[in-house]
Amino acid sequence: MQADRSLITLSDLVRRAVAIVDPPGEDPAVEEFAVRFEDADQPVRGLLDSIEERVMWGVDEDAPIVMAQAVTIYLAHRLDDVDNTPEHILLHAARSEFDGKPPENIVTWLADQGVNFN
Repeated sequence: MQADRSLITLSDLVRRAVAIVDPPGEDPAVEEFAVRFEDADQPVRGLLDSIEERVMWGVDEDAPIVMAQAVTIYLAHRLDDVDNTPEHILLHAARSEFDGKPPENIVTWLADQGVNFN
């Protein structure tokens, strides 16, 4: 990850999100998400106005994909949290993305990751 946080790219954030959401790298949909952004080398600070539209590349209810998107968007706005723990990032990304009320499939998935949403 870039030492100068203002230079962190979208591909950097997506890689971080994927590492948090699918640490063993076994989910093909999450891997596809990562591949989609592997060449996105623009600093994310210049993309904040369009980050949600750019990252939300399809309607998907698959919890790992939804959370990879949420983590990417959250970290784009909170670069100071990039190096925080996965549990912290997942919890705060879910709170941010769903206005504090994630759907049950996300709450269940978070619990499976060791994150208590309540």
